[in-house]
Formats: sequence, structure tokens, C-alpha cells
Amino acid sequence: MKVGRLRDVREIAREERIMADRILEILGNEAKTIPEIAEALGAPGNEVVYWLMTMRRYGKVEETGSANDDGYFTYAKTAEAK
Repeated sequence: MKVGRLRDVREIAREERIMADRILEILGNEAKTIPEIAEALGAPGNEVVYWLMTMRRYGKVEETGSANDDGYFTYAKTAEAK
């Protein structure tokens, strides 16, 4: 994951559409955790949380199952996003 200066939420929000498409590609047919998605994107986890929660709100992704041993849920595409 990238580590560096914290970006303004407006910068993060501007990238939401682009990142939503990339996240959906990364998820493919397999659910992934926030750290797995962040690593695949090369983006900080806090930014991935923002993008995922926006996607969740609009029905593009959903949590699957229970949290893993590290406390992370996995996220998968919804039927609407496939």
C-alpha cells in the first residue's frame, strides 16, 4: 500500500468513478478484503474504504460472509454490477 501525505477528501472523491471501474475489475468473480484491493490498486486503504463505501451505497458491491481473523470483510460485485 502507498504511504504518504493524506489527501483531501475532495481529491479522493474526484477519482471515485475511475476507481470504481478499477475495483470492479479487481474483484472479477472473487471477493476481496480492503487490504487486498488496496494492494492491487496501489492505493492507501483509507481511500479504498471511501470508494468501496460509495460503491456499497449505490449497490455496486456488497459485504460477503463474516469478517476474517484480521477483522476485514470481503467485498464482491453485486448482481447489478456484473
